Amino acid sequence: MSLRRGEVAAITGQSGSGKSSLLYCLAGVLPVARGEVRFEGRDLGDLDDEELSELRRERFGFVFQYGELLPELTVEENTALPLRLAGQRKKEALAAAGEVLRRLGLADLRERRPSQVSGGQSQRVAVARALVHQPAVVFADEPTGSLDSSNATAVLEEFLTLARSQGTAVVLVTHDSQVAARADSRYTMCDGILSAQVREAP
Repeated sequence: MSLRRGEVAAITGQSGSGKSSLLYCLAGVLPVARGEVRFEGRDLGDLDDEELSELRRERFGFVFQYGELLPELTVEENTALPLRLAGQRKKEALAAAGEVLRRLGLADLRERRPSQVSGGQSQRVAVARALVHQPAVVFADEPTGSLDSSNATAVLEEFLTLARSQGTAVVLVTHDSQVAARADSRYTMCDGILSAQVREAP
């Protein structure tokens, strides 16, 4: 499996097939039992814990099924979190977060807490947080799995449009064939094996 800059890859398969495990191996969260995962020429297996943490913090973004926003932070503060963790000053981080929220139509929600926004809005905030530091790759585990069909379509469209516009690659795990159809390349997991691939022409 390979991934180009700005490419969207979807991994589909039955529950228990190993989709999420593969995603977290690719992201350097779980170790690889066999084979290797390379990012920009480096084998993730050769990196120590500190180097992996730095890579995930600065070069990767993550979107989870239920958003996983921090309840004590505002929408804007949640969005700015990757920049703050990377050492950026609060003023600049919040300004960057505000711009991404504006592009996703969330500017009016900046001062609200996660408990004060809807499920669809919460997932849009999670997308903003994943993209605010312009990572090389975003790993998304069922990013629309908790949403109804109309919200899922809207969130996915905004997510992929913004990612592609800034050259961020996306690897997403999904059980939804309509979500997978929006990807540039599609893989199927079966019993822990990446068994099929369809890649659109560039």
